[in-house]
Amino acid sequence: MDLQRYNRQIILPNFGEKAQKKLWNASVLVVGAGGLGCPVLQYLATAGVGTLGVVDYDKVEESNLHRQILFEESDIDLLKAEVAKDKLEKLNSNLKVKAYPHPLTLENVFSIIDSYDIVVDCTDNFSIRYLLSDVCYLQKKPLVYGAIYQYQGQVAVFNVEKEDRMTNYRDLFPLPPQPDEIPNCNEAGVIGTLSGMVGTTQANEVIKLITGIGDVLIHKLLLINMLDYHTSIIKYPKSKLNTSPQTQEELKPENYSETCKLVQDTDVKSLRELEDLLKNDQALLIDVRNEDEMPRIQLKKCKSIPLERLKNKFQELEKYERIIFICQSGIRSQKALEITQAQYPDKKIQQVSGGIKTIL
Repeated sequence: MDLQRYNRQIILPNFGEKAQKKLWNASVLVVGAGGLGCPVLQYLATAGVGTLGVVDYDKVEESNLHRQILFEESDIDLLKAEVAKDKLEKLNSNLKVKAYPHPLTLENVFSIIDSYDIVVDCTDNFSIRYLLSDVCYLQKKPLVYGAIYQYQGQVAVFNVEKEDRMTNYRDLFPLPPQPDEIPNCNEAGVIGTLSGMVGTTQANEVIKLITGIGDVLIHKLLLINMLDYHTSIIKYPKSKLNTSPQTQEELKPENYSETCKLVQDTDVKSLRELEDLLKNDQALLIDVRNEDEMPRIQLKKCKSIPLERLKNKFQELEKYERIIFICQSGIRSQKALEITQAQYPDKKIQQVSGGIKTIL
């Protein structure tokens, strides 16, 4: 460990070489290398956290670049986890960085998080968020949570005992939201600077946890509004509605996929599957995004009908036996599916899960 590199931290009151060595000997897993994950990874790498893991199976897209500051134009279409690993090793060549460019699932989550001291939740996927919360709770693994929505952000630290109790994500949010209650950056938008503010705060909480300095956000939820810089901290108790599993045997796949309604029999999960379905003359793909949203779909059997106009276009769908909806991320296509199923209960109605990136 090059102490001179971290001199400006080491000379801080109550920090010193002891705290720096704690950072160097620590290992942190960051789940999600997006708007939050990028600043978290950068600041932990430059602070001298010795071992970092990066979980993300998405590829870099042009629309990521305004807030995901690890990436550049030449990284488009490359796997985020692998690009992040390369960038972090260039930032600090002494680090150990491991990339996990595949989905986090119930089958692999225990083996992935087992070797890390702290897990950082930088996802925008509720099924993964609840899975992480439950597994980290069972493992008594500290989980640093962050979330953003438009101009507002949240940060909290879970699974750390304080005042003779341990709280987790389900104490704040006992049950997953319904599909029409799920906002994300693709649908609702987000300003890039908020990602930096929240991600940096998450990284700061990790550093405080490792070194033992400061007051960590345990049993507390930090709320940030970057439009007026209003911040508040809410203290919360253990919830009687908390449904966290108490044993590993209680963890079941349907707890995450079916409860959050993110994986369904109606989902189309790949371009190849979509192309096979569209070979049927009675099948049609409908893009329910607004007409100015990019990229546009080049498939021949694709019709553009923005979601707000769908009900007025039902007569155009009557001749099709199978209708498949697609949007930017899957939120609007799910709504379109439900609306159309109610109108045509005998038709085969599906959606492209994951949105436009699934078929690019």
